[in-house]
Amino acid sequence: MQPATVTPAPKSWWDSIKPYLERAPLAALLLGISSGFPYAMIGATLTTRLSQDGFEKSSITAFSLAFLVYNFKPLWAWVVDAVRLPGSRLFGQRVTWLILAAALVMLAVGNLALVDPAHVGRSPVGQFMQWFGLVREGTLAALFEMAVSAILVGFAGATFDIVIDAYRIEILKPEQLGVGSGMSQYGWRIGSAGAGGLALFLAARHGWEAAYLACALLALPAVIAGFWVGEPERHREAVTRKGRPSIASGIIGPFREFFSRHGAWLVLAFILLHKIGDTLSQLTLRLLLDDLGFSNDEIAIFDVGFGFWAYLIGIFIGGILYARMGMKRSVMLSLILMAISNFSFALLAAAGHSNWGLAGAICFENIASGIGGVVVIAYFSALCDLRFTAAHYALISSAASIVGRFLTGTTAGAMMEAFGNVAFYLLTVVAALPGILLFWWMMRSGLVDLSVGTAGKVDPGG
Repeated sequence: MQPATVTPAPKSWWDSIKPYLERAPLAALLLGISSGFPYAMIGATLTTRLSQDGFEKSSITAFSLAFLVYNFKPLWAWVVDAVRLPGSRLFGQRVTWLILAAALVMLAVGNLALVDPAHVGRSPVGQFMQWFGLVREGTLAALFEMAVSAILVGFAGATFDIVIDAYRIEILKPEQLGVGSGMSQYGWRIGSAGAGGLALFLAARHGWEAAYLACALLALPAVIAGFWVGEPERHREAVTRKGRPSIASGIIGPFREFFSRHGAWLVLAFILLHKIGDTLSQLTLRLLLDDLGFSNDEIAIFDVGFGFWAYLIGIFIGGILYARMGMKRSVMLSLILMAISNFSFALLAAAGHSNWGLAGAICFENIASGIGGVVVIAYFSALCDLRFTAAHYALISSAASIVGRFLTGTTAGAMMEAFGNVAFYLLTVVAALPGILLFWWMMRSGLVDLSVGTAGKVDPGG
């Protein structure tokens, strides 16, 4: 028997817009804000801080390793599903984890605020390392203290993401997954860009310590959402009817449940393959623009400026398409659009230095990515079992980009040099075809419906 997935077609455009004003999608916006800001704290913000403190570029770029923590979050995501914290009886398991994860992020960012790149021991982490003789005074020791502090922010931020993703999926009804995913992405953009801008503004006037301490407050919107919405009813129902996972089942259960589904290996293949072309294209874009002779100002205007607003438009369109077309057709359309967007960069590479060409390619790509970011994330959210939401989504989201990132990091640059820019971007279009064809077959065979977990069903206990 096929699971009953619900994506009803609204009667009017107003019916497509109205869901954005409902409580759960608005809460998803708040969750996204809190999810986005830790990433900014160890990204461009920390890079700027270290650069202004006079560190060498080789030392600064090494801090990007802190992002690797996000890729390893499936290793401990099961804890969020299986472990009940003190206070769970009062607030509920998910909300209690939300409070704890927010506190960890605020403490980690606060610790990073107190790190002095020139002296060891100003932060609690530095004092701890000094107490145990792990570091001594000196520039390298101070840099090590900051690296450890950045990794702690990465760990806390990744844990926050695990909890936020699980909570977002569980507070949304199946028909709200598209709109909720869009609102979450809006929030993520606001949180990451807002934190980066606020940190620079405050650092110029009050110093980096004040800037980081102020940005730590951006963890609070998620907590506000938790108290506003409360413990997800769908999570409570799933646990009541099917049993709360123990520690052992929390580790093994997510894998066993997913691979017990019909066609699970094909679904996993789609998760791994669907974004290869898009990832290859996006992570090499700046190399293309440099080859074509675009200046930093032109890149800032078109890639950063136009691209930002085009992406936001794409997110909005994605939510409407999901509501009007349903999950399957909207995902299929998004995959095709993302492949075409790669072709637009091949055309740009052939045209050479063209501001109009760059504007068109960037806008089309970001609108397509915004649409895909909503509808594909909604599908991946629907794949989760409500007993293992945290573990399932952490595994799916990590798997979704790992192949593309591996290929980009190991072969993309060499491929661009060997084939040339036009042929390389045509190759990214070809790389997108397996995901499109596989999803088309999954639609025709009914596997998309069969693959959906309880998060995408009307009755989580049915």
